[in-house]
Amino acid sequence: MVVEALAAGAGSGGGPPFLTEVAILVAAAAGVSYLAQRLHLVPIMGFLIAGVLVGPNALGLVHSPQTVREVADIGVILLLFTIGIEFSLDRLAQIRRLILLGGSLQVVLTAAAVTGVLALVGVPLATGIYSGFLVALSSTAVVLAVLGARGESGSGHGRIALGLLIFQDLAVIVMVLLVPMLGGRGGSPLGLLLALGKAVALVAVVLVVARRVMPPLLDAVARTCAPEVFLLTTIAICFVTAWATSKAGVSVSLGAFLAGLLVSESRWDHQALGEVLPLQILFSAAFFVSVGMLLDVGFVVTHLPLVALVVVGVLVVKALTTTASLIALGHRAGLALTVGLILAQVGEFSFVLEGIGRQAGMTPFGQGVAGQQAFVAATVLLMIATPFLTRAGLAIGGMVPERAAKPAARAAVAFGDGQAEAVRDHVVVAGYGSAARTLTDVLQHVDTDYLVTTLNPDGATEAAGRGHPVLLGDASKRHILLEAGIDRARMLVVPDDEPGVAGRIAAVARALNPALTIVVRAPDDAEVDQLRQAGADDVITAEGASAIALFVRVLHTFGLTNEDVWAEVQRATQTGDVFGAKLGLAGRVQLHPRAGVNCAHLGTIHPVRPSAPGCEDCLRLGGRWVHLRVCMACGHVGCCDSSPGQHATGHWHETTHPIVKSGEVGEEWGWCYEERIRL
Repeated sequence: MVVEALAAGAGSGGGPPFLTEVAILVAAAAGVSYLAQRLHLVPIMGFLIAGVLVGPNALGLVHSPQTVREVADIGVILLLFTIGIEFSLDRLAQIRRLILLGGSLQVVLTAAAVTGVLALVGVPLATGIYSGFLVALSSTAVVLAVLGARGESGSGHGRIALGLLIFQDLAVIVMVLLVPMLGGRGGSPLGLLLALGKAVALVAVVLVVARRVMPPLLDAVARTCAPEVFLLTTIAICFVTAWATSKAGVSVSLGAFLAGLLVSESRWDHQALGEVLPLQILFSAAFFVSVGMLLDVGFVVTHLPLVALVVVGVLVVKALTTTASLIALGHRAGLALTVGLILAQVGEFSFVLEGIGRQAGMTPFGQGVAGQQAFVAATVLLMIATPFLTRAGLAIGGMVPERAAKPAARAAVAFGDGQAEAVRDHVVVAGYGSAARTLTDVLQHVDTDYLVTTLNPDGATEAAGRGHPVLLGDASKRHILLEAGIDRARMLVVPDDEPGVAGRIAAVARALNPALTIVVRAPDDAEVDQLRQAGADDVITAEGASAIALFVRVLHTFGLTNEDVWAEVQRATQTGDVFGAKLGLAGRVQLHPRAGVNCAHLGTIHPVRPSAPGCEDCLRLGGRWVHLRVCMACGHVGCCDSSPGQHATGHWHETTHPIVKSGEVGEEWGWCYEERIRL
């Protein structure tokens, strides 16, 4: 369809017919979300408002909402896929009590309350239950975005909200199967049992694949070190799994979630999430814009009492039932009320459920088109109000007198690694090459907090085997750096990557943490300016300090004295470290003067063992060098005359040892200080 449209557009001398509307849509979403951000609202609010403005019920700039909905369907798939990646079976197990008891209690109480209220005004039971399902679901995307923007995802109320949202998203699976039955078009209870059995069998298959197949598959793909291949493989897992589940009669949404669980059980979950997240944000933006396009502003104006009644009703019912559920689990009333207001909106998956109900001949609240429009209006308005409800919840919850929470309830909200108390002031080491091996071993020995990020599975295995904390993923990705705690770190070190990669890592890290100290190692001086412009504070070139200066810089940052640094240099060298090889100082150093050189001091030359893997005096004093020179009489290693200390020349003045050899990799020349001859 797209190819035909492109061909038609090319043939007519203009662009493809959908390009105008896409341009309007993207421009409106970008502009309005920017304004929302300036007003301290999350961008999702801007997407919703943009949809309202450009939709057919307002300015009418977009006349083909069906195209937007098709793109939005991809957004729903990717949204559930990323949620599945973030869950993982282990993390689900750690908050299973909160998810299963708290979540089920909240959903059941909300659905029952809505059903009861509607029954009092004569709405049929099936329609009441269906409407209760719609109201029971909250917006995972909006809530997590609001909490993330406030830095409260790992707070007490943030973790509890996440646990309840997890159950709601899982409950959608059952609701999707029940709604057609409530409308009289979904078969019998036996059909429901068969569908549930099929879903259970599918989950069992997914668990087997997740544990046995997916880790080696993603390892093999990751070894290509090609981000494009990894991204395409991850997307293929998502869509193939979603397609397969739909063919098995299970919802595409469940398939996307299961695909995320598949990836989450490999050690590449963070990398996969970092690769997919930009796509998910793009297509989810289309989803929220499509939701905003559903709002009929004219209907809101002409049916304001009905819309206000639904908004207030949903807000009160959600807040009260969520609060009651959490109090029943032993949480204090103030915290429970805070979470109740945070979750007091209707979720994005309610639209999916509403569409299924419409196909079954059901409408929200049994009010036909008016009920459908009132439901849409209430959903959009409550999503937009979520940041304000969150602030109100924190303020009101803080005024409620505290009472002790039951120990079991506190244990229930304990989360996995991502929600543990974050380490601070640590070193993030991007990559695990030869210099990184030395650096991490030294950091481990001096008991400094650090974390290694690497995209190489073999390197990650080696690092973990040596006792280093490792995060698998590409450090040039924003998500991976945030997982590594870059916003709380004191220093980022890029020891081994090529300048282009190191520059991208430095630029992303600098944007996330302006106060971060960034140290990068480059192959030559030509790359220094480029890396500094990218955000690096210190660029150490291979011609100068190489690997040794890298960790000297790090250790000085963390307060080690010059004596302690020198001791670490000697210890690393004695344990067979790579410093000597990197500086061309491995083993005994010899100098073979070129033919025809006439120097009276050639008799002082003999093979020597270097005294240090760097400039001996600079290492003791905490100084820096540019190039290294080795005394061919005693093996003293000093720095050249371009270095601040000029310790090689100083050694000659002190000892009168006249000849030195270059200590740089690949350089075999020597120099006689007495006769000023290059040997």
